[in-house]
Amino acid sequence: MKLKFLGTGTSQGVPVIACPCKVCHSTDPRDRHLRTSALLQADNGMNILFDIGPDFREQMLREHVTHLDAILVTHAHRDHVAGLDDIRAFNWVQHRKMELYCNPEARQAIERDYHYIFAPHEFPGLPEANMHEILGNEPFIAAGCQVIPIKAMHKDLPILGYRIGPLAYITDANRIDPNEMLKLQGVEVLVINALRPAKHFSHFCLSEALDVIDAVQPRRAYLTHMSHEMGLYADASAILPPHVTLSYDGLEVEV
Repeated sequence: MKLKFLGTGTSQGVPVIACPCKVCHSTDPRDRHLRTSALLQADNGMNILFDIGPDFREQMLREHVTHLDAILVTHAHRDHVAGLDDIRAFNWVQHRKMELYCNPEARQAIERDYHYIFAPHEFPGLPEANMHEILGNEPFIAAGCQVIPIKAMHKDLPILGYRIGPLAYITDANRIDPNEMLKLQGVEVLVINALRPAKHFSHFCLSEALDVIDAVQPRRAYLTHMSHEMGLYADASAILPPHVTLSYDGLEVEV
């Protein structure tokens, strides 16, 4: 399998509108971050998407994605689900509903904000999805893959990370309980959010993300959901351990 980072930024993205800082005006493409999302692709053609934010359309066109089997939603904040309306393109090409997986909190928000996707309708062209609510801790099957849900907290909001084989993908967390950390044992590739060097009330900061990485001991770790406060890619990368990498849009890693 391979993981393609489609977006690696926060809810504002980088550059931030009207921001005069050196990161937002950097000419290094690794300092430009669309809203956070990633695509897991297998040799058999399977495509699983982690989150579907407001840059979904641009990301799909940029990477020439022609089919999508399932979407795993971490939580229903707008920077992680605001692209849902654009699944209609895949509905039309694939002649089926999109398979969507999330926890109960995300389901409630998605079905409220995108009620027209799930309500009975006679209008052709509206987006269509099958909602799969993840209630417990048991693994489930998405697009033929076993997926282990990893419960975490985003301040007071329960969210989900996901483990598929040797890969674990977690974003927007600021707490993972010890029993959920056990699900990360043996992970080879860990993707974890790191907002900025300074502490934050609802996201892991850099040192906290590094603490999680140190506890899990993956072969490789990639930081995502980064703000412009993380600093320039070249500067921030220089202070990281050798097995930890700042992700950037378009980065592709073998799993």
